[in-house]
Amino acid sequence: MKTHLAAALGSVVLTAGTLLGAPAAGAQTAPYPTTGFDITLGASSLRGTLTWYNRSVGAEGTLRAVGCYGASFSAYGASGRELSAWNTGTKCDGTYPFNVGLPADAPGGAAYVKVCLDDVRANSGTCGRFYRP
Repeated sequence: MKTHLAAALGSVVLTAGTLLGAPAAGAQTAPYPTTGFDITLGASSLRGTLTWYNRSVGAEGTLRAVGCYGASFSAYGASGRELSAWNTGTKCDGTYPFNVGLPADAPGGAAYVKVCLDDVRANSGTCGRFYRP
C-alpha cells in the first residue's frame, strides 16, 4: 500500500512540476519582421529577404548575373544618415547566394535599406528602397 501511495504522490509532484515549469502558451516572442525584395535588370536579378532586427538588418537571397553584375545594400537611419553598407563585388554569369548582416547601431535601428543591382560593364543600375514594416 505504501509503495502505491508513494508512486502516486511522486507522479502528481512530477506532473505539477512539469506544468509549472512550462512556458505559457502565447508567451513566445514574435518573429522579427521581414520584407521581400526583387530587383531585375535585363536578364539579371537580385532577390531575397530583409530581416529587421533591433540594431541590424539581415539580407539573404541570390544574385543571378547574366553578364557581370554587382549588388549593394545600404542601411539608413530615420534621419537619412547611412549607417552601414555592403556589396557583393563583381559577379559574372552565375547565381550567387548571399547572407549578410548590416549594422544599424542607431535609436530605432534602420528605417530603410537601399538595395541596388548594377551592370558593371554598362555603368548602369537600378535600385529599390525598402522600409522597415
